[in-house]
Amino acid sequence: MEAQSTESPSTVTVVGVRFKKAGKVYYFDPAGHDLRPGDHVIVETARGAEYGQVVIKPRPVPESDVAQPVRKVLRRATLEDEEQVAENRRLAAAALRTCQERVQAHGLEMRIVSVEYTFDRSKLVIHFTAEGRVDFRELLRDLGSRLKTRLELRQIGVRDEAKVVGGLGPCGRILCCTSFLAEFEPISIRMAKDQNMSLSPTKLTGLCGRLKCCLRFENDTYVETRALLPREGTRVQTERGPGRVVGLDFLARRVRVRLDDDTVVEFAHHEVAEVP
Repeated sequence: MEAQSTESPSTVTVVGVRFKKAGKVYYFDPAGHDLRPGDHVIVETARGAEYGQVVIKPRPVPESDVAQPVRKVLRRATLEDEEQVAENRRLAAAALRTCQERVQAHGLEMRIVSVEYTFDRSKLVIHFTAEGRVDFRELLRDLGSRLKTRLELRQIGVRDEAKVVGGLGPCGRILCCTSFLAEFEPISIRMAKDQNMSLSPTKLTGLCGRLKCCLRFENDTYVETRALLPREGTRVQTERGPGRVVGLDFLARRVRVRLDDDTVVEFAHHEVAEVP
């Protein structure tokens, strides 16, 4: 009999770094640095050195779980690095005003949402929204001559705009996309139906005008519970006699039944049985 292989999958040690609050986490080779969550670091990226914050301490993961090649942490952020980041933000605020003025001057149907310099200020990335395609070639030349740096314009969607701008949701809390959602996931009207919610657009749409992200949070629980409960209108047998389901309480997993004597009684889901 052949001996079974005991080799474990090859692993690589990585550290999780985030560049923006509630942004996506990217993995880097800690390169021997002793790093902890909360540390600020300078890392090597496809667009050069960038400043980020450690959110996941160094740990081994299967090599197949991370994109190759794994770029390195260059160093812990120094006081000079922190000062440069602060200066980048100050210059970006001034550049934002310039971009907004020039868009208006060119009469373009676009909205500048944010601008950011790369760490070494070799490029200015401009995020904007627009209803359709925009010919911004003249704007690009104009801004290039005024800002004296390489420019990159990126069109983003309304959900991304809400994430950047921020605000308060109808629940009174800071928007989920701004505070903790790293990535957007698909949301459908079916989720609202599964949760017995009103299908009024004013109830279901967020500040971005799209379906609220929070519809997804409890959706799996509702789907699981719906499988346990009979549908409304179903004939059921209870300990107090037969009746018809007239309401459901998903969170409590209870069934409201109108009995044949016209009384309405609530039962736990396991106390009713569908009549064949």
